[in-house]
Amino acid sequence: MMASTRVQPVNDAKDPVPRSDTDLNSPQMPLIYGGLIAGAILLIYLLNTQAPAQPLLLVLGLGLGYTLFHARFGFTSAFRRFMSVGNGQALRSHMLMLGIAVTLFAPILAFGISFFYGPVNGYVSPVGVSLVVGAFMFGIGMQLGGGCASGTLYAVGGGRSVMFITLLFFMGATVGAAHLPFWTEDLPSFEPISLATSTGLGYGGAWILSIALFALIAWVSLVIEKKRKSPKMAPVPSTTGWKRIFRGSWPLFAAAIALAVLNALTLMTRGAPWGITSAFALWGSKAAQFFGMDVAGWGYWQGANAAALQSSIFADSTTVLNFGVILGAFLASAAGGLFKFSRVTGKNAAASVIGGLLMGYGARLAFGCNIGAYFGGIASFSLHGYIWGILAMAGTFVALYLRPLFGLSVPKPKDTFC
Repeated sequence: MMASTRVQPVNDAKDPVPRSDTDLNSPQMPLIYGGLIAGAILLIYLLNTQAPAQPLLLVLGLGLGYTLFHARFGFTSAFRRFMSVGNGQALRSHMLMLGIAVTLFAPILAFGISFFYGPVNGYVSPVGVSLVVGAFMFGIGMQLGGGCASGTLYAVGGGRSVMFITLLFFMGATVGAAHLPFWTEDLPSFEPISLATSTGLGYGGAWILSIALFALIAWVSLVIEKKRKSPKMAPVPSTTGWKRIFRGSWPLFAAAIALAVLNALTLMTRGAPWGITSAFALWGSKAAQFFGMDVAGWGYWQGANAAALQSSIFADSTTVLNFGVILGAFLASAAGGLFKFSRVTGKNAAASVIGGLLMGYGARLAFGCNIGAYFGGIASFSLHGYIWGILAMAGTFVALYLRPLFGLSVPKPKDTFC
């Protein structure tokens, strides 16, 4: 009988998955106290130095990171499992998340609902060569780098050592920012297309169309599963009752709901959906500026983006969200007794370098990552979000043939997913 391979539910993390109450590791209380103290210090700093939205965004980021880690909710292995063996269980959780998101986003965008009475805009971006190339690059990169943008942040929070390398080279977004005018101005591109405002459907009609598309994708994934007889994800036992909020694994549907709600709250708080990779471009550009490069002269840092380059990184809402995600994942991993640094090898380090660069560069070309373009774009009724998903899937397919070169596994039809 062929032995099966044990794979994490939704990402590439190597941390043990709790099987029952007795299998749970003890909470790492010193780490929890340290994380809470760090979070409190950062929160107090933001309250005293930044705009009122920033402390709230830190809290929302904490919630996002906590949710991502507890459910191991990601995009990288969800795409990989679907492309390799036809398992679409995690992909269907994406459809649930998107369905709730568009339901919440529609009235917020239609009526400009905001906590701070500022403008509210979704992520609606152009469709052109830049998007196609960038999303395809990102699809390859996330399969080599071991995680997407959100997966990188929460894996770092959980202590997965190789992901620190991915995060460092994710600042390839800086190079993408420098080259962006070439991709967007010198190559063919269409104007941004919103299903709600560019088609005459309005937000009500766009919502109906979106829900129909999500249902169709979920149905197609079920048909493919049946046709390919793909292996199912085995249930992951966890704690029960209120304890499950803090320890053990969350079901994917619960995380899908939580992430959609938190993204809607983010939209109302900062006037834009959840995003990740623009902060990487900012961090890398500030570092380049420190070493004497004329970053301010780049086209990317003209106009609306210019103020961010001249301000503190703590004034950047995406940066604050990112810090919150990392800290939230750290607290979640410590609560489950799972935080520990993992081993780094030459091969997985090389894959992380290449993957990080591809994702960083690709995210800028594609106007976002799996969060800003795929999640945020589709939730904002933007056509570019759907195209991003298709091209990232295509990049994933190519990466299935590249992963073994770096000693990375690829799911096989007889593997058991737990």
